[in-house]
Amino acid sequence: MTPTSLTRREFGAILASTAATAVFPRSLCAVEDAEFRLRYIVASCMYGEAPLAEILPEVRKTGADYVEIWAKRHGNQREQIDELGVEQTRQLLDEHHVELGSFTCFKYGIFNMQEEMRLVKQLGGDMVICNTGGPKNLEGEELKSSVNEFAEKLKPHVDVAEELGITIGIENHSGGLISSPDSQRQVMDALPSKHLGIAMAPYHLPQDTDIISGLIRDLGERLVHIQAWEHGMGCMEKLPKEQELMQLPHRGPLDWVPILSALKDINYQGRTEIFMHPVPRGIPILDTTEAVTAEINAARSYLEECLAKV
Repeated sequence: MTPTSLTRREFGAILASTAATAVFPRSLCAVEDAEFRLRYIVASCMYGEAPLAEILPEVRKTGADYVEIWAKRHGNQREQIDELGVEQTRQLLDEHHVELGSFTCFKYGIFNMQEEMRLVKQLGGDMVICNTGGPKNLEGEELKSSVNEFAEKLKPHVDVAEELGITIGIENHSGGLISSPDSQRQVMDALPSKHLGIAMAPYHLPQDTDIISGLIRDLGERLVHIQAWEHGMGCMEKLPKEQELMQLPHRGPLDWVPILSALKDINYQGRTEIFMHPVPRGIPILDTTEAVTAEINAARSYLEECLAKV
């Protein structure tokens, strides 16, 4: 039988037989078989000011490999590290098979994070996160000028991050210069280093999935950290616990399916932090360590259900 005499069905059968017996390069197969997953990190402040020795055993119970260390007023685990020292902190991390991911330390300010970068590096982490402060609610040329001025001032700190192999994550904290979607895009354009990115807090963005998802796609690989945190009923005034917990995915009204779809579209490789703020700051989100872990897991189950719909 010549090739020209093959019927469509016969040709299809030959192709199917060839595919069944062919050995493809592993790298090509990996592209087909790769499954997008979220890489979880636990914020130490979710447990208030509990000792690290109490928090670290909980991390893997939540499906996470990493811990993020928070400083006062949100937690005090950063201060605990000063008391423990580097070696004892390392021993605790190793004992519980947990990796340090990042520090979030707003109290130092983004222009005073170089020593934090060095400590994070010593402890095996790779990121520091801070907000920016500065003028807010700027638009147009005024915003562009202020962002460019901020970027120039930050350049030496980005240089240090590059030398250390650390990433600086800018949180889009409301009330800061880098808070709006436009300001986030502009600062990434002004500082193209892969050692600077956005640590996104959807709580501080309009609660519109099109806006959040569009920003995720625009940022692409410059999105280096995301908090699974929505506005709910806010976190600035004391509310009944059920209302306060509405900041968490699965309790609040935000639909996370489009957000996770955008993360999948950019093949997001950063970490995801299930998060909320209690009132007052510094207390655990629930009364017991076990309850905090269970609540994080409930939010994680919801996120995984949403991801399955993508």
